[in-house]
Amino acid sequence: MEGIYQHFRKEEYAFIDQILDLAIQVEDEYTPRLTEFLDPRQRFIAETVVGGYDTMKTSFFGGSEFTERKRALIYPDYYTPEENDFKISLFHIRYPVKFTTLTHQKILGTLMSLGIRREAFGDILNQGEEWQFFVDQEMSHYVTSQLEKIGKVNVMLEEVALRDALIVQEEWEGQMITSSSLRLDGVLSNALHLSRQKAKQMIQAGLVKVNWKVVENPDFECEEADILSARGYGRIKLIQIHGRTKKDKIRMDIGFLK
Repeated sequence: MEGIYQHFRKEEYAFIDQILDLAIQVEDEYTPRLTEFLDPRQRFIAETVVGGYDTMKTSFFGGSEFTERKRALIYPDYYTPEENDFKISLFHIRYPVKFTTLTHQKILGTLMSLGIRREAFGDILNQGEEWQFFVDQEMSHYVTSQLEKIGKVNVMLEEVALRDALIVQEEWEGQMITSSSLRLDGVLSNALHLSRQKAKQMIQAGLVKVNWKVVENPDFECEEADILSARGYGRIKLIQIHGRTKKDKIRMDIGFLK
């Protein structure tokens, strides 16, 4: 499996090692192993790594079929996964709706302030004034005992069945752009109609993420299926990278999250 590294970026090697360790445990002990919540890029890596083994498979679940962040279950090929194997709890946030509003950022910040690693909880769902979030089942008691306020707002957590999760589906609006290279600053400037210098400044200021991780290097090479996000501009997905135009520009299909 050593050859697997050549297909990925150096900063992803540590995560590849984590998945390889789990795969070895499954192979040696012939029992399933569960990851924390993974973003789509991590899921792609996990699926690629496990795909190199003939005797095991991987399945993903984040609490509902519409979630972005999902846990991976790596298991022997004889095993049939069930929903309970993913050990996910869902909490509905009860709060005084008439007197305050909650935001994704406030909820995320509060959970992180409790000392919970981002990988221990999944999507934060919103539909109108309703808010929910998924969390590792093993963290459920700690969360309910510690989370009493979000900002200055008193809240109460109600654990609900996964089948009662809010349905939140992402919609992407497609567009075709060209760029002289796959450098992050070039792709960003063309996608957002910014000057190259402005895009470079945003990246160096830590305002840009690639696959949910801050990237401060404008030279960073983008790849197909990458998710870019720039603060204040939303998310961009590199759907497909095509060949070059007659003017030697790279054509690519991108999507903007609505």
